[in-house]
Amino acid sequence: MINQAKPKQTRRQVKGFQIDIPFVLAIISLLVIGLLMVYSTDLDASLRMGENPGYIFRRQVMWVALGLAAAIFLSYFDYHNFEKLVVPMLIVVVFGLFAVLVRNEVQFNSSRALFNGSVQPGELAKMVVVLYLSVWLSKRDSKDLGNVMMGLIPLLIILVSISMLIFFQPDISAAITVLGLGIMMFFLGGGNWKQIVALLGIVGSVGLVAINVYATGRLRVSQYLQGLQDPTAGSYHIRRTFEAVIKGKFFGVGLGKANTKFTGLPLPHTDSIFAVVAEETGLFGSFLLIGLYILLIWRGYKIAQKAPDQLGSLMAFGLVGWIVIEALLNVAVIVGLFPFAGNTLPFISSGGSSIVTNLAAVGIIINIARQGEGLKIQERSQTSATVDLRRRDWRRSVSGADRYGNVR
Repeated sequence: MINQAKPKQTRRQVKGFQIDIPFVLAIISLLVIGLLMVYSTDLDASLRMGENPGYIFRRQVMWVALGLAAAIFLSYFDYHNFEKLVVPMLIVVVFGLFAVLVRNEVQFNSSRALFNGSVQPGELAKMVVVLYLSVWLSKRDSKDLGNVMMGLIPLLIILVSISMLIFFQPDISAAITVLGLGIMMFFLGGGNWKQIVALLGIVGSVGLVAINVYATGRLRVSQYLQGLQDPTAGSYHIRRTFEAVIKGKFFGVGLGKANTKFTGLPLPHTDSIFAVVAEETGLFGSFLLIGLYILLIWRGYKIAQKAPDQLGSLMAFGLVGWIVIEALLNVAVIVGLFPFAGNTLPFISSGGSSIVTNLAAVGIIINIARQGEGLKIQERSQTSATVDLRRRDWRRSVSGADRYGNVR
C-alpha cells in the first residue's frame, strides 16, 4: 500500500540527471526483439493485407520512432503537470471511444480503431485511467477512500463509463483490463478491503455478462475449457500456437525460419507473435523475454519506492503494472492458460497505438525515476551524508523533509 498523500506546497526544484539503467536496457532489449519479430512475420502479414513485403515492418519502425520521441519528451516533462491534464485527457479518450462506435470501422469482427485501424482509443484509455486514478487517489486520504460516497462510487463512475464504451466495440478483454487496473490502483492508493472485494465482484460480474451477451465470448470460453481437457479439442488459434511452441523445442528453429506463421497461424505479427518467438527462439528465448518483463516490474517497483511523493509512486507502479499485466495475459493465452483475449504483447507486437502508448508510459516512468534520484543526490549534497536515512518503502519509516521542504 502506498503512503497517503501530503498537502501540496510550493515545489522545490530538483537538480541532477539520473535514469534507471536496468529499466532502460530492458526497454531497449524488448524493442530490438520486437522489431526482429515483426520483420520475421512481415512477409506473409503484409501480403495478406494486400500490401508489398516490408509494409508492416516499415510502419512498425515509424511507430517505434514516434513512440521514442514521445518517451524522450515525457522523460523531461514533470509528471506533476498531469494533475492539470488528466481531466482533458479523459475527455479526449471518451470522445475517441464514442467516435469508434459512431464510425464503426469493423476489422476482425469488432470496431476498435479509427483512420483505417491506425488509432485505437482503447489503448490510450488504459494509460489515461492509470494517470487519472493516480492523481485522484493521491489527493485523498484513507478516511476519504473508506467513505463509499467519496471513494467507491466516484471510482466506479469513471471505470464503468470507460469500460462500457470499450465493451460495446466489442473489446471485452480491454474493458476488463481497465476495470482490473482500477482495482490495482485503488489497492495501491490505500483503498478499503471491503470495497476492493466489491470491485472484484463487479469485474467478475462484467466478465460473466460479457460471456453471456456475446456469442464470441461464449465460444472462446467453451473452446478454452475443451482445450484444458484435451489440447487437440481447443480452438484452431490455440492449436496452431501450440504447434509453434512445440516446434521451437529448447533453442528454436532459428530467426526467420518458423513456418507456422506461413501456414495459417492467426495474426502472427500481433496477438500471436509470442508463438513466433517460441518457435524461432525456443524455450530459451521465450524465458528470456519473460525475464525482461519481470525485470520491468522489479525496476518499476524500485522506481515507485524512490519516487518523491505518492503521486509518483502510484504513477510509476501503475504504468509498469499495466504493461506487465498485458504481457502476462498475452503469454498466458498463447500457452493455453487463459481464454483468447486479444491482448497485444507490449513492445513486441505490431501496432501503432500499443507501441506509442507503451513508450509514452516509459517516458513518464523515467521522469519519475529522474526526479527521485535527483532529489536523493540533492539531499546528500546538502547534508554530506554517506548513508541515505530516508529509506523509502510504501510507508516511510524515517522522518525527513519531503520534496516541498515539509517535515514528515
